[in-house]
Amino acid sequence: MNEAIERVVIVGGGTAGWLTAARLASSPRAMAGRLSVTLIEAPDIPTIGVGEGSWPTMRATLAAIGIGESEFLAACDASFKQGSRFDGWVTGAADDRYLHPFTAPPAAPTAELLAAWRSGAPDLSFAAAMTPQAHVCDLDLAPRQRTMPDYQGAANYAYHLDAGKFAALLARHAVQKLGVRHIPDHVTAVGPDGAGGIASVATRQNGAIEGDLFIDCTGHASLLIGGHLGVEWVDRGDTLFNDRALAAQVPVVPGGPIASQTISTAHEAGWIWDIGLPDRRGIGCVYASRFMEDETAEAVLRAYIARVLPGAPEVPARRLSFPTGHRARFWEGNCIAIGLSAGFIEPLEASAIVMIELSVDALIDNFPASRAALPIHAARFNELFGYRWDRIVEFLKLHYVLSRRAEPYWLAQREAAHVPPRLAEMLALWRDQPPSAWDFPRVDEIFSAESHQYILYGMGFPVPADLPPCERAAGLLADNHRRARSLAAALPANRDYLDAQRPGAPATAAF
Repeated sequence: MNEAIERVVIVGGGTAGWLTAARLASSPRAMAGRLSVTLIEAPDIPTIGVGEGSWPTMRATLAAIGIGESEFLAACDASFKQGSRFDGWVTGAADDRYLHPFTAPPAAPTAELLAAWRSGAPDLSFAAAMTPQAHVCDLDLAPRQRTMPDYQGAANYAYHLDAGKFAALLARHAVQKLGVRHIPDHVTAVGPDGAGGIASVATRQNGAIEGDLFIDCTGHASLLIGGHLGVEWVDRGDTLFNDRALAAQVPVVPGGPIASQTISTAHEAGWIWDIGLPDRRGIGCVYASRFMEDETAEAVLRAYIARVLPGAPEVPARRLSFPTGHRARFWEGNCIAIGLSAGFIEPLEASAIVMIELSVDALIDNFPASRAALPIHAARFNELFGYRWDRIVEFLKLHYVLSRRAEPYWLAQREAAHVPPRLAEMLALWRDQPPSAWDFPRVDEIFSAESHQYILYGMGFPVPADLPPCERAAGLLADNHRRARSLAAALPANRDYLDAQRPGAPATAAF
């Protein structure tokens, strides 16, 4: 039972499989020749391609695997993301809008910042008062200048991207630069190891592929951890109702503005995502089938496209059905589920890709040296990611329970039976004191206290009474206002930046 873990076999490609392969193959263990990575991918299964939003963690991930920022932006038709904007989530009125930016409020006690906001800048939204990034987003500006080193910026940022092109870039890089062995083939059976784990997978053309550690990236099919090992599914649809989506890719007129944030617009039984890329906008309607018929959802999607892109050609919309939930365990024996095989929650706040990154980071930082150590690592991994899935569910639910919309879907979202008990407790606590690190004590929290503050106060949650005034906090908010003007003058528009870095762009367009 002390055999070394030296052969990793990943079953499934897409973003989950190839990102996992690239990160593992660029890890110190692999670079030292102590780990091989093989990826088996069915050649005729397309990438789902809905997860087009990332988190700022993606910058460190790309740097770690050795992909330059300009290469990534060009290859993936990518753009910058600096947060998420929510339209119509509180009341549905025309002026109902708030922002969850990627830059945290100033480093000061939250109670003091809230007092300074209420007394000194009540005409500003919470995000606009707390960070100059709100002004940058309003103006559709890039978070960096082209002369800056890769992955550095004047504001915190992530990316919007074409998921299919991203998976293709990762595949090329992993195979050509990092030595990942790629086997395009179908897995037809799983060979047990006699100890509750996996010894090999059988393929149609290449026979049995043996390994020491297997990673299930087979998506909703979950061939290894669900199909073979029988780890049960935990349904979270009683808390988050959405189970369907319609996804469309709408071409845009060259030269038009590119939004700096994901735009999420609420409708009567769900919401619409709107993601701007250089050549198109990814627009999709997320909804709950128990509250809205498919035909109505398509009409909602078409009406939104006609409103925001008048004259745009009619494009097909792909209908997707998805379960809401996750596995009871994510590491079973010598098998780890990463990506959709581990779980899926609606794409609000773009948690899908970052959960892949966090899973691989946890594996690399705590890689099992031998089979004897597997149970210890599995228990720790399962506890950590059980915690993280709970926090995702609660954070997404926060967007719904604070709404004041009156449609049946929104009323049901606020019923006590559908609100996680911990979230209900936190909301009661936050009426007396703002969210803090005491509420989210883990390292690498999936959603920080600051993120909860942006949602709470963006949606009009009451600020605690009797907050202490503080001149220093007022000065920090004034600094934000000055910084916003400075960034507006210094940063290029998203469109100008992204067009200038394309092949054939004039060399003078350097910004």
